[in-house]
Amino acid sequence: MAPTHVLRCCQRGLAWIPVVFIALVVCWSYYAYVVELCIFTIPSIAEQIFYLIFFHLSFIMFVWSYWKTIFTKPANPSKEFCLPKAEKECYEKEARPESQQEILWRVASNLPLYTRTGTGGIRYCDRCQVIKPDRCHHCSACDTCVLKMDHHCPWVNNCVGFSNYKFFILFLAYSLVYCLFIAATVLQYFIKFWTLCRRKSAENCPKNELQDTHAKFHVLFLFFVAAMFCISILSLFSYHLWLVGKNRSTIEAFRAPVFRSGSDKNGFSLGFRKNIAQVFGDQKKYWLLPIFTSQGDGLTFPTRLVNADAEQATVSLHQEPNKSTADVPAGPFGDSQNHLLSDEQRGSNMEDFLADGALESSDHASFGLTAETCTISMDSES
Repeated sequence: MAPTHVLRCCQRGLAWIPVVFIALVVCWSYYAYVVELCIFTIPSIAEQIFYLIFFHLSFIMFVWSYWKTIFTKPANPSKEFCLPKAEKECYEKEARPESQQEILWRVASNLPLYTRTGTGGIRYCDRCQVIKPDRCHHCSACDTCVLKMDHHCPWVNNCVGFSNYKFFILFLAYSLVYCLFIAATVLQYFIKFWTLCRRKSAENCPKNELQDTHAKFHVLFLFFVAAMFCISILSLFSYHLWLVGKNRSTIEAFRAPVFRSGSDKNGFSLGFRKNIAQVFGDQKKYWLLPIFTSQGDGLTFPTRLVNADAEQATVSLHQEPNKSTADVPAGPFGDSQNHLLSDEQRGSNMEDFLADGALESSDHASFGLTAETCTISMDSES
């Protein structure tokens, strides 16, 4: 046990190396810009004040959002998704996957679940011993299940998910602004010093005459570093903006979530504006601040399949023949706040499972509704 414990401690320590590297680069960039450029290089007082004000604004917002991304603890499934003691013991004793799924279906009948495994079963984490809520995944680096997990980022040494995804987007945005501002304001002095260095080197000037030029190394290198980071961050920031507009996580972009009707990469998309509000909230005045304003609780999410119309509410819940479509709620979890299903809805998934006799390995795209059939068409992107 001791070697394993020591190994974990070493892994946790090494995981902070990328964060320390970024912190050192940011501290050096602050010195190079404020001291070497603004104080020692720029002659105009007005220009110095203008640069320093906007530099510190972008610097503060960048550090604030980066700090929040690093130290915001990933949200985990609540106790509602844990197996009761009796069911847990039965689950551990069962050797057949079919019997284990029967146990999971009984417990999951009380939970707001829409997504399933690829074979149509209940998503369960054996490591954390919880039923996975929709969009929840297990992070091997953090060794825990993370709500609406996007990815594990080594540059923040944290898992990016429901609790800090907005902070991560703002971190990318403000780091891009920070690098763009530095590169744009340093460019003219970079060209000036670069030309001066080449001319004096060609003239074979004495070393003491080059001392002032060599002192500008910080300014020259600052432009290279800012431009390099700007290019890399721009591509990553653009990709995540696209994900926000589609209401997908990085995991869902590579592996579409599976619903009762089948896999659908647009299953959680509610339209561009509502997708933006899912991450940034309803109040636009807080969008640019690293303050948590995301909608919902991370356990339930409104889905396109459920909220499209009254009939499509039966994607997750079969309707009994003697009930009309008006008896089925159009959007049982549209507000993303309900943790448990209502009493009328409980057990419907389990009844379907027991009626079939086993889990269906194939996904259906149409369901019977009284005398009519409702077909769910899956939109595909080119």
